[in-house]
Formats: sequence, structure tokens, C-alpha cells
Amino acid sequence: MEHRTLGRSGSAVSTFALGTMTFGAETDEAGSHAQMDAFLAAGGTLVDTADVYTSGASEEIVGRWLAARPGAREQVVLATKGRFPMGDGPNDAGLSRRHLTAALDASLRRLGVDTVDLYQVHGWDPLTPLEETLRFLDDAVRAGKAQYVGLSNFTGWQLQRAVGLAEYRHLAVPVTLQPQYNLLVREVEWEIVPAAAANGLGLLPWSPLGGGWLTGKYTRDTRPTGATRLGEDPERGVEAYAGRSGRQRTWDVVDAVRTVADGRGVPMAQVALSWLVDRPSVTSVILGARTTEQLAGNLGAVGMHLSAEETATLDAASDPGAAEYPYGDAGVEQRSRRLDDER
Repeated sequence: MEHRTLGRSGSAVSTFALGTMTFGAETDEAGSHAQMDAFLAAGGTLVDTADVYTSGASEEIVGRWLAARPGAREQVVLATKGRFPMGDGPNDAGLSRRHLTAALDASLRRLGVDTVDLYQVHGWDPLTPLEETLRFLDDAVRAGKAQYVGLSNFTGWQLQRAVGLAEYRHLAVPVTLQPQYNLLVREVEWEIVPAAAANGLGLLPWSPLGGGWLTGKYTRDTRPTGATRLGEDPERGVEAYAGRSGRQRTWDVVDAVRTVADGRGVPMAQVALSWLVDRPSVTSVILGARTTEQLAGNLGAVGMHLSAEETATLDAASDPGAAEYPYGDAGVEQRSRRLDDER
């Protein structure tokens, strides 16, 4: 397993992380522990969870696994998140000091640890002043409850505002951002990736396989069924079958991934993961699996790097078309032509 620094911090993590959203839901405790054993055996170090995953059960499962394996805590870079509702009260959600104080303490109890390596705010909160959130995160670092802090699901301007304010106030500066990022969701490259790169934040992409789309399991003529995310709920969020299946670009991307995979003689998932792990500013790609077998298949991408030609094939098929003003060169060209005309 290769390693990279956690953003601009000095802490190294594996280039693939283990996501635990399935723990306690699609994956029972024995299966969850088996996944963590296999992940560590493969050289993985970064384990990512959140208080909201299965209403805290995911953190509890990770905590019991750590307690049962002496020495595992020293190997694991442990990350969790807080922001979403964990109760019905008006202060049981958000990024206020009150909620995050309770949320972090509860996460530490469930995990059975005194500190986490990375504490991330799980999304933007328009109701809480950003400085209040950043001061809480700084206090958490100073108190030793978190080693580093990060962001998740922030837009480019929100990321820039958070980093700029933290630097101005001499508070703990976020070192990572968790965005949804894969061959089907490249719009983050318009502003979020450049903002992360400019501020030294490492990206921890979630949903790297697009909810299963990039594994080749869905076809134009077969609606998903059975024990898959879209089989259980075909209209699920951004992965919704109806929306994706109606876009030619979706099938162009799937076909391109299949072409590269067939050329290498490897599963499509490994190609999609290899493309993502080598994107600019990516620190670690978060793998989420229902079974140890699925995880093992994904870990087959460890050490795999695509050729320039393979990458170009995938880039072309997945291009979200961000060449228009102001993201591409159109605005610069228009200004240049205007200046030439004025001369």
C-alpha cells in the first residue's frame, strides 16, 4: 500500500481508506471486523466513520474491533465526522459548539478512544457562524480530542472561507476535504479541487464507484434489483437509476472503463479506483463494501497506475464539459480578442 500525507499535515495515510457506512446495516459486526482485518493486512491505515452511520452503531463496531486487537490503534489513522441529527431536539444537529461538543464526546465514547486522528464536520451549516465552528475545532485539537480537523461536502467558496478564517484567527486549519468524486461526478474539478489544491487540503473522495455504476453491474436494458444500493431503491439520491440511465455520458463512461479493464484483464472497479487515486490533490480514496470479498476486489487496485493513454481515454469519456466561461479559457480568449480589437 502506498502512503501520502494527510493534506498539508505531516501524518501519512494509506492511499485507500476503509469507509464504514455499511457497518451495522448492510454488514453485520462479524463481517465488519473481517473487513477491518483484511484492510490492515493489505497495508491500509485510514479508517473513516461518522456518528450518523447506522445511528452510532458503526462507531461502536469500530470501537469493539480496536478494543479486541491490541496494537491496532497504533496502526490505524482514525477519522470520524459530526454534524447531522443524532436526536430530535433543536440542538441535536448542526455545527454549533453545543452540538459538536456533545457529538465529539459521544463519538469518542463509542469508539473507546481518547482522541481521533481526524475530526471532520460532515457538511456546511448555514445557521451557525463559521467562526464558532472553527473555534470549537481548534479547542478540540488543543484539548487532545482530535489531532487534525477536516471538512466534508463543502463547496469551493465554503472551503476557502473556512481556511481563510482559520488562518486569520490562528485556529487549527482544516487539512482535508471529503467530496463525492468519481468518473461520473467530476464537477468538483471546476472549483472545489482547485480550492483544495490552493490551500493544501488533501481530498478523501467518497463514492469512488458511483454507487456501483462504475463496476459495470448496471446496463441500459436491465433495471437494478436485489441486494445493491439501487436495487433496494432505484431512485436513490445522486446515484438514481432513472437519472443516470437517461444520460448518454453515463454509458460512454461505463463503456470506456470496460474497454480499459478488458485491455488489462482486471475488474472495472479497479480501473475506476486507479484513475481516481492518481487525480490531483487526492490523498486517499474511501472504499465502501458490503462484504470482505467486495473489499478484496477493490483492494486489487492497490499499486495499480494507469498509462497516459488509458487515463486520456477515461478523461475524454468522462469530461463534464466545463470549458465554458469562467471555468475554461473562453473568458481569457474573449478578453484577449477585445484588447486586440481596441488596439
